[in-house]
Amino acid sequence: MTQAGRQGSPRNGSGRSGAGRGDAGQGSGRGGRGFGSNRGNAGKRSSQGGPSRPSRPREDAPFDPDNPTTGAGFGKRKSNASGASGAKTPRKPGSNKPGYGKAPGTPGALKPKAKPAKQTGARAFGGERFGQNLGPVRKARGPKGNVPQSEQHDSDGVRLQKVMAQAGVASRRVCEELILEGRVEVNGQVTTELGMRVDPATAVIHVDGIRIQLDENLLYMVFNKPKGVVSTMEDPEGRPCISDFLKSSKTRGERLFHVGRLDVATEGLLLLTNDGELANRLTHPSYEVPKTYLVQVRAPFPHGVGAKLKAGVELEDGIAAVDSFKLVDSTPGYVLIEVVLHSGKNRIVRRMFDAVGFPVQRLVRVKIGPIGLGDQRQGSIRNLGKQEIGHLLASVGL
Repeated sequence: MTQAGRQGSPRNGSGRSGAGRGDAGQGSGRGGRGFGSNRGNAGKRSSQGGPSRPSRPREDAPFDPDNPTTGAGFGKRKSNASGASGAKTPRKPGSNKPGYGKAPGTPGALKPKAKPAKQTGARAFGGERFGQNLGPVRKARGPKGNVPQSEQHDSDGVRLQKVMAQAGVASRRVCEELILEGRVEVNGQVTTELGMRVDPATAVIHVDGIRIQLDENLLYMVFNKPKGVVSTMEDPEGRPCISDFLKSSKTRGERLFHVGRLDVATEGLLLLTNDGELANRLTHPSYEVPKTYLVQVRAPFPHGVGAKLKAGVELEDGIAAVDSFKLVDSTPGYVLIEVVLHSGKNRIVRRMFDAVGFPVQRLVRVKIGPIGLGDQRQGSIRNLGKQEIGHLLASVGL
């Protein structure tokens, strides 16, 4: 066989003809030079006889604002002048402070950060979805101190820990721990004895200052009222009203009524209940239950207007003032303001902003006392949790 034939044979496919052209001719078979236009290692993929495919450029991951370690260019190592990888090691927080790296307790060493104290004791109302972060109750309860069991004991009643468990405080075992820790009050007095029996129909029980509602017939709900809905249960004109959003399965046949009112154009929180005593106290001006609103008005909003609203503006029915005023957001064309006031007069927020020359463009009530809307969907109704009910009752002295 001639030298040329030997070079082009399949057994020696790479041949001498590809030696001077890198690896482009490897595996090219009889076509030696036919697919050798791609330089470098591109021809390695054509060993089965097919054409080599150009390498596809790697796509950078999209940037995720919640995870800044993703995205183009983040975390890539920069090369120095010599071509070696020269990424800088990130500096540890606090490494530039004097005393960093010294052993604790030595002169000049940094003081260790105090660790947050772990919550001790049994946890009440641990299984609830709402009302977990309401903090301490607004008002302290009745007189403290241990009282002999004989003064609170009802021999015909139900054991205290069983009543608490049935009311949704916690399991019976956890309720026993709460009693032994002195965190339970019966009729305003602390009790630490497990054998106490009480009458659920008449006993007033508090756990960590939170009133337990033992009457299962009483309902407490939050309605996020949309714009255009009338704050009534029925409307003779046929306009959308509260009853259009209530399901009979939630009311259990009980007749509910709303606490306070919102005009048709105002959105936000309405309380629904059949607890007449609570409704009367929430609406009575002597209890001064705060209400929080988000107000949208046109921009710009001068600095002195907020101070004027806090000092009081004169309306046709007297002087009215807000308890607090805070600028929440400002964008071209409008500003968003949070105001808190305890007055329950009709259209009080709109009339106050009209008086200072800034008519309300949008108004939403987001909170009444300790109860807030949070992320509740507009037009929806939900039941209050045990903690929420207890905070609400405590805010009006119940």
